[in-house]
Amino acid sequence: MIEDSLKRALRKATSVCRVLIRMYGDIIHENPLPPIDELVLTILSQHTSDINAGRAFRQLKEDIPNWYDVMNASEAEIARSISSCGLFRLKAKRIKATLSEINRRVGELDLSLLENMDLDDAKEWLTSLHGVGPKTAAIVLLFSFGRPVLPVDTHVWRVSKRLGLIPESTSREKAHRLLETIIPSDCVFSLNHNLVRHGREVCRARGPLCSKCFLQRVCDYFLRH
Repeated sequence: MIEDSLKRALRKATSVCRVLIRMYGDIIHENPLPPIDELVLTILSQHTSDINAGRAFRQLKEDIPNWYDVMNASEAEIARSISSCGLFRLKAKRIKATLSEINRRVGELDLSLLENMDLDDAKEWLTSLHGVGPKTAAIVLLFSFGRPVLPVDTHVWRVSKRLGLIPESTSREKAHRLLETIIPSDCVFSLNHNLVRHGREVCRARGPLCSKCFLQRVCDYFLRH
């Protein structure tokens, strides 16, 4: 029974992926950031807009161009540079602590050891860092290393539950594990972008545009309403 359910989920995930590619395109992440850059940018993006996170990241790089200097800077110095994003004082503390922990463990500010590490081990290594959760770890592994890990943000989580790819009661953390078991590895890049776009434009948190949705035939939420 469990095997049959898994097969159905695999078929649905593949179908959703293909339809989204047909409508939105097969997005490939180009010009990836170095892993440390991606990690810091992702920390900055937590609970703030991409625009403000990007602005804070650029200002930090301009004020303190070297990550070793960021690691050795005071939290107040870092906070001043990233003040355009939300929770900037907390994030300054988190960035400094994370860089220091990487340097202590590896002996330098380098995450290249993750490239050939077993995927589960790589996720565990990253999430053991201060302030790094499953989503942040997935973003670094997907975008900087091209590894098939799907970051689950609020849009991916909502749309996946509505479609029926994962049960409605699934937590955000558990969603990472469940989705990775059913999504073909060659779909991860496009699905990450396309589920976010679909969640913003069509499958919105409030007032989803179900009548205009091209995923109606495979959507549990639409079929129930």
